[in-house]
Amino acid sequence: MGHKKKVMVSAFLFFFFILTFLFINKKIRPNLILADRYEVRGVDVSHYQGDIDWEKMAAENIDFAYIKATEGSRYVDERFRMNWENIEQTDLYYGAYHFFSFDSAGETQAQHYISTVGSLEGRLIPVVDVEYYGDKRRRKKELDRETIKRELDVLLCALEEEYHVKPILYTTYPAYHDLIEGSFDEYGLWIRNVYYMPDIGMKGRWLYWQYTDRAEFDAYIGEEPYIDMNVFAGGRAEFSEMVLPDKSALE
Repeated sequence: MGHKKKVMVSAFLFFFFILTFLFINKKIRPNLILADRYEVRGVDVSHYQGDIDWEKMAAENIDFAYIKATEGSRYVDERFRMNWENIEQTDLYYGAYHFFSFDSAGETQAQHYISTVGSLEGRLIPVVDVEYYGDKRRRKKELDRETIKRELDVLLCALEEEYHVKPILYTTYPAYHDLIEGSFDEYGLWIRNVYYMPDIGMKGRWLYWQYTDRAEFDAYIGEEPYIDMNVFAGGRAEFSEMVLPDKSALE
């Protein structure tokens, strides 16, 4: 290999590694451009965002918000009730999500969500967040996956019986491939991918895409400076189907 060619290869590898480093560390964020093609946008929040001014948030070019309500069979997000009451004063579509615990019975988790959230008439379809937490991913070989999937199925069926709609599954790629793929394909999918579009390998499979965890707004003050941003796969007409019927509005 000639000297000139070696220099060109070295330069290419140098810039390739620099770009890869910037991409992995989210300094280069092509998702922001890719997600811009979708017209329905929203956030998901928990107590980490602290006090949220929902009137101000509603002016941030978003359409919906999902609020963390419960986790496992006992935990209630400390900001849930305040967020739930305050967002009702806005024009945003909103719903509540449950963080699924591998260590708790599906039935008690479902009842915990139902008793905490109550009616979802006129609100968005319930979401169950399934992902590895703590040291679960590192120790996943020790997990009883069949038991986890069985309890998740119990939880989903109980929520469907209560709200007359199949819940949506929020998940990450590791949890999807290990616990969801092939077992819960009839449920709508909300996939987290902050690096590239989930169309690669999941085209037509997802309803929501969490495309960044680095958005910043002035509408909240909490220990977490960033907020998750999401898009819906369809247009506004399709999104209206994500809202549960409001029987009181029909009377």
